[in-house]
Amino acid sequence: MSVVPTRYRRTARDRLLVTPEGISVPVAVASRGSRLGALMLDFLVILVLMGLTTWGLIAMAGGLVGIDRQLEQKNALGYALQFLVIVWMVAMFLFRNAYFLLFELGPRGATPGKRMVGIRIAARDGGRLTAEMVIARNLLRDIELFLPIVFIMQAGADSGMGWLAASGWLAIFLLMPLFNRDGLRAGDIIAGTWVLERPRRKLEAAMSVGRASAQAVSVADDKAPRTAPARAGFRFEDAELAVYGEYELQALERVLRDGRSQSLESVYQTIAQKIGRSDGWNDERAFLEDYYTQLRARLEAGMRMGRRKADKFSRTSE
Repeated sequence: MSVVPTRYRRTARDRLLVTPEGISVPVAVASRGSRLGALMLDFLVILVLMGLTTWGLIAMAGGLVGIDRQLEQKNALGYALQFLVIVWMVAMFLFRNAYFLLFELGPRGATPGKRMVGIRIAARDGGRLTAEMVIARNLLRDIELFLPIVFIMQAGADSGMGWLAASGWLAIFLLMPLFNRDGLRAGDIIAGTWVLERPRRKLEAAMSVGRASAQAVSVADDKAPRTAPARAGFRFEDAELAVYGEYELQALERVLRDGRSQSLESVYQTIAQKIGRSDGWNDERAFLEDYYTQLRARLEAGMRMGRRKADKFSRTSE
């Protein structure tokens, strides 16, 4: 990961992410305000779920009390209420912890709050976002936020040093994103993740290198002798195209747009080795342009049917 050169940078949050395949992908780090907004939205969703669950369990408890006289065993009501209390405690724990894990482990890498503000988590090394990373960053949230809040509430403002210590603990972690240029919190630093803006451009609106190339060929043909035969092109099987997803398509688009021979050769070798092809040697750009065009057509067809493949690591999602 590196900073985008100033002449190519739109905002101070632009970065250049180098994937394990050696592809340089421009990304934008999410603003601190959008991250705070996403967290507040997620907390609101969690509070609503907690409230509905509590209300439902209280209603069940009230129903049990109403039929208490019809129960044959004297202690049956007490056991039932104890069970409901245990269910409530487990549900509250899951809402506080499993909520973030469930959504961030998904193919979109984002909770409902993050999706609403247009951000998602990603690995800082450009690789796959692993379960270990997601678990680590979310376990740290207890140390960063929940534990100091509990200590502050238990201690109270009149407890002196205990309250000040808990408040300082909370302030250190809350202010940490302000003191690094990527807005990383402690969980991100430990897990090796960061939060990025999700590209708002739809796949259908992406530049079609294949179309642009075809237009260039047609213009050249108007000026060139008609005796030159047209290039036959490379054809790829569906299994060869199914290897990659939208993320790799956009990365390939940037490589073709830049047109640097070293990058083209490196990406060609990666893709050719991945799909088991070697017929594009010494014609790397044509190979990649045809692969891009056919991969994009496949992904767009899947999107029209409600199926999306975010990247090479994810399965096609409905």
